[in-house]
Amino acid sequence: MNATSTRELPVVVDGCARVSVAAEPLDRPSAERLAKLLKAVADPARLQLLSIIHGAAEGEVCVCDLIEPLGLSQPTVSHHLKVLTDAGLLSRERRGTWAYFSVVPEGWQALRALFA
Repeated sequence: MNATSTRELPVVVDGCARVSVAAEPLDRPSAERLAKLLKAVADPARLQLLSIIHGAAEGEVCVCDLIEPLGLSQPTVSHHLKVLTDAGLLSRERRGTWAYFSVVPEGWQALRALFA
């Protein structure tokens, strides 16, 4: 790559902040944000959760409806949902005793950009 070309890599989401990562070597904070996003999706159960929630007709899913499709215990599903939420990929809304999860559009776009 010559000095006049600037190739941009995907945008990485860290909560609400968006960081554009250039093709130059990553600085430590950018590398940590990218690693957090990649770690969040580096698990089959988390990929299933993202797929289920993203495909929900209502745009959100109750945690109670995520346990059976994954075949995991409620605490394990909750742990995976927390990791995805902390990575900025899901948002959580509590309604009574249940929590509902929806995909954060910016997080989904950042994830898609990594694999585009």
